Amino acid sequence: MQVIAGRRHGGAELFFERHAMAMSATGIDQQVVIRNDPAWAARLRANGITVHQARFGGVLDFSTKRVVAGHAKAFQPDVVLTWMKRGTIRTPAGKHLLCGRLDGYYNLKYYRHCDHLIGITPGLRRYLTDHGWPEDRAHYLPNFVDEEPAAAADRGQFETPPDAPLVFALGRLHPVKGFGMLLAAMVGIPDGFLWLAGEGPERKALTAQAEALGIARRVRFLGWRDDIPSLMAAADVMAFPSRHESFGHVMLEAWAQGRAVVSTNTAGPGETIRNGENGVLVANGDRAAFTVALRQLIDDPTLRCALGKAGRETLDQHFSKAAVVRQYQAFFDSVTRGR
Repeated sequence: MQVIAGRRHGGAELFFERHAMAMSATGIDQQVVIRNDPAWAARLRANGITVHQARFGGVLDFSTKRVVAGHAKAFQPDVVLTWMKRGTIRTPAGKHLLCGRLDGYYNLKYYRHCDHLIGITPGLRRYLTDHGWPEDRAHYLPNFVDEEPAAAADRGQFETPPDAPLVFALGRLHPVKGFGMLLAAMVGIPDGFLWLAGEGPERKALTAQAEALGIARRVRFLGWRDDIPSLMAAADVMAFPSRHESFGHVMLEAWAQGRAVVSTNTAGPGETIRNGENGVLVANGDRAAFTVALRQLIDDPTLRCALGKAGRETLDQHFSKAAVVRQYQAFFDSVTRGR
């Protein structure tokens, strides 16, 4: 059984959906508990997954834990896999093995009742053991993305010239994602256009910033999109300007489409990108360096192609669906052996 309290938009939530579908395809007997979201539930059910819904509210929510416990008692799973803090604290211990999955450097007090913890990067696993979690109950299991090459989206639908340098960025419009720095960097690329996909509390401020910087005519705010691979395939370079990032799905999505990535040197990208080999890393918050890196890739298609190809090779070797599903199957087998 899997338990998640998020919304269907967001990196962790999108991977949960891919993960649940991949587990279902292996023949694993599976049920999931999600936050009340009829559209999300319908999408999961359409892929053969048994879905339950719960409130997952704030501190005055006294019902969700009982709902989750009731479904676990009825289903009697061998393993309950919980996603992030809220899904974990609303899932009680039981006869099942409780495995908490962390995609960030969260306070481990919320995970004390878990039997095993999973970090999605080697750094997160080290964080677990450095904070006292037993080595044999701390695991590293990575993410995967949709690997299929996509047809490039028509630039004309967003009033973007077909021959203009195009930078693509994706994520929640929140200060931690560093999109303000990216907009400032685009000032130094006067012939370039930026597509920014996502929504969030910074939408109004970022729109105003683009106007103030004089680049609004070259910036397209696309909102939440369901065609990310096609948008990625239409771009020349993927920009990943986060101020803090424990991993970063967008990096893998860019590599799936053979696109070169320019990223700040935060935790997840810093562990995954080999600077100058399968991507470009710049100092966190260094707007000038980010501009230089984008300009270099825009002006050097040979380098851009080589980095995109190397990124795709990294994806195939370490973050493919088949490889990650095998690792999860091996994990489930190992922790349930003998039970």
